[in-house]
Amino acid sequence: MSASRQQVVRFDSWVDPVFDERLARETGIDARVFAMPDSAAAAHAALRDAHVFHVSAAKDELPRHCLVGADLLAHCPTLLCVSSYGAGYDPIDVAACTQAGVAVVNQAGGNAVSVAEHTLGLILSVSRRIAESDRRLRQERGFSREDLTGREIAGKTLGLVGLGHIGTRVAALGAAFGMRVLATDPLLGDDEIVRRGAQPVALAQLLAQSDVVSLHCPREAGTLKLIDAAALALMKPGAIFISTARGGIHDEQALAQAIASGHLAGAGLDVWEREPPPLDHPLLQCPTVVATYHTAGVTREARHNMAAISAEQIIGLLAGRCPPRLVNPQVWPRYAARFQSAFGFPPDPPALPARSHP
Repeated sequence: MSASRQQVVRFDSWVDPVFDERLARETGIDARVFAMPDSAAAAHAALRDAHVFHVSAAKDELPRHCLVGADLLAHCPTLLCVSSYGAGYDPIDVAACTQAGVAVVNQAGGNAVSVAEHTLGLILSVSRRIAESDRRLRQERGFSREDLTGREIAGKTLGLVGLGHIGTRVAALGAAFGMRVLATDPLLGDDEIVRRGAQPVALAQLLAQSDVVSLHCPREAGTLKLIDAAALALMKPGAIFISTARGGIHDEQALAQAIASGHLAGAGLDVWEREPPPLDHPLLQCPTVVATYHTAGVTREARHNMAAISAEQIIGLLAGRCPPRLVNPQVWPRYAARFQSAFGFPPDPPALPARSHP
C-alpha cells in the first residue's frame, strides 16, 4: 500500500453499499473495512494510519473502546476527520476532536424526509390513539369505541424545538395538516425561522402554548435534559410530547411521571437514553406512549442518501474542500495546518462556516 494514499477506515457496522462503491472509484483513496474491534488495542491498530474514521452514529451499537474521545484520538496521529454515519454524532466527543485538530462531520439532511414522516406518524398515532386501538383490539373485548376517543391535529399548535433540515420539513407537514407552527432554535434568527415556516418564540412560550411539542435538536452539553420535570410542567394539560431527536434530551423518568399523573396525554418516542430501553421501562408501561426503536431514519431511501452524501463529503474533504456538514467549524485553523502537513497542500478556506444542524 502506498504511503501517499489517503486512508478511510470504518468498522463493519452496516452501511448502504453505495458508500464503499463510491470510495472504490477514487484511485487515491484506500477505503478499509475492519471487523468491529474487540479491544482498545485492536481499535487503535486499525485506526493508526487513518486520515478519516467513518463511525456509526448509534452510541449503543459500539463498544466503549470505539467511541471517539481523547484516548482514542491520542492513538490516531494521522486522523484528520471523524465522519458520522448519520445526522447525530453521539459517539464523538466533539470538544476533544476540536482540541486535537480533527474535523467532525455528519450527514445532516440525508434522512430528513424519513424522520419528518416518522414524526408526523407519531403525532397522528398518539393524537388519534391508533397504536393503542390496535393493541386493545388484538387483546380485549368489551370496550367501546368511545374509550379510544382521539383528537384531530387540525387547528392545534405544533411546537418545534429545533428547526434544521428535519424540523423544517415537520413544520411544512404540520402546516399542511392545518396546524399552527411555533419554533425555537438558538442557531437561527427570527427572520430565518419565519422563512422556514414557523413563528419564533422562546422555549417557555413554546411549551406553554403547544398542543404537540416535538424535539429536533442535537444531543450536546447544552441540550442534555433540556426537557426536564420543570419544562414538562410548563406544557399544556393534555398536550403530547414527541421526540425523534436523541435520547437524553428529555428526562425519561420525568416524562413517565407527567403521563402517569394525567398532565400529558401521551408521547411518541423514537429515541432513548439506552437503546433499546429495558422491557420494564416505565414509559413502555404507559398505554398512551407509542414507542419505536430509533427507526425514524431507517428507510431504504434514507440509508442510501446517508451513505452517498457521506462518501462525497469525505472525497471532497480529502481533495481539500471544506466539508458542507462541518460540526466544529472552530477547528479549521488547526485542522488546515495538519491537513497541509499530511498532504503538502492547504485545504480551501471555509466560506461561511456554520454548524451542521440535524
